[in-house]
Amino acid sequence: MGESLAGLSVVVVNYGSTDLLRQNLAPVSRVTEGLVVVVVDNWSGAAERARVTELAAAEGWHLVAPAGNEGFGTGVNLGVARAREAGARHHVLLNPDAVADAGALAALHRASSSESLTMSAPTVLRPDGSVWSAGSDLYLDDGRIRSRRRRLPGARVEEWLSGACLVLSDELWQRCGGFDDDYFLYWEDVDLSRRVVGSGGALRLLDDVTVVHAEGGTQTAGGADRSGQAKSAGYYRHNIRNRLLFAAKHLGDDDLRRWRRLTPRIAWEVLLQGGRRQFVRSPGTLLVGLRAVLEGRRIVAAELRRRAAAPGAPS
Repeated sequence: MGESLAGLSVVVVNYGSTDLLRQNLAPVSRVTEGLVVVVVDNWSGAAERARVTELAAAEGWHLVAPAGNEGFGTGVNLGVARAREAGARHHVLLNPDAVADAGALAALHRASSSESLTMSAPTVLRPDGSVWSAGSDLYLDDGRIRSRRRRLPGARVEEWLSGACLVLSDELWQRCGGFDDDYFLYWEDVDLSRRVVGSGGALRLLDDVTVVHAEGGTQTAGGADRSGQAKSAGYYRHNIRNRLLFAAKHLGDDDLRRWRRLTPRIAWEVLLQGGRRQFVRSPGTLLVGLRAVLEGRRIVAAELRRRAAAPGAPS
């Protein structure tokens, strides 16, 4: 056994990914002392539930088994609640398709223990060694997201950390309220980053700590990586919709209206992440994007009506 990780949890949300848990999580959990591992199995079928239940029992993991698919953020919230019951006071939030070795977990534990009001993230690499995430920027003028390494001079940005791997103390988790259940998938990490800072916390990228993330490894058929293959309908829907959900929750009226106005252009950019050929193979992809735009616009319209009706709103 290496460095003791007593007081640290690893919380993973599973959705049809038992093989990834066996491949990525089981080896490190076997060689770490005191680590609390919590797997939240969002329902994807009886066979998968049986497989992950058997694996968790064999590895000594805590299993949370909701009756339905609760989404990523709510799943993590359930997992952290179980980890707290098990005595953990620092929490690593990890994707099933991410690999964090014992050294990385120990470094994340040290970072959270030494700065209890800082949420930290490692540098996330792809399997080929290229950088997948080293911090990202949210551009407040239009709602685009870009790598922090390619920041545009003079831009109005907010930094955020990828939910592929995060660590934070229980104190900070309680202070910021955990993930917002409204997102289901995507943008919940952008939202959490903002609320961490808003609650008096800070964000930190750990340049010298790395984990490996095979992006899209947890998606079912129709998911994809950055190779130009089509991504899932859920990826498109939630990325396009939740950009405006975030705006409705956090932005002033002028920014909110600007984001809404730019949504068709940015939705098209999101769809193009899967390449143009997908529109021939799967014409319904365009409909998914259109519906997501309309859904997001309805969220904005409802929020603007709520604000206009609030006491003290200008007439």
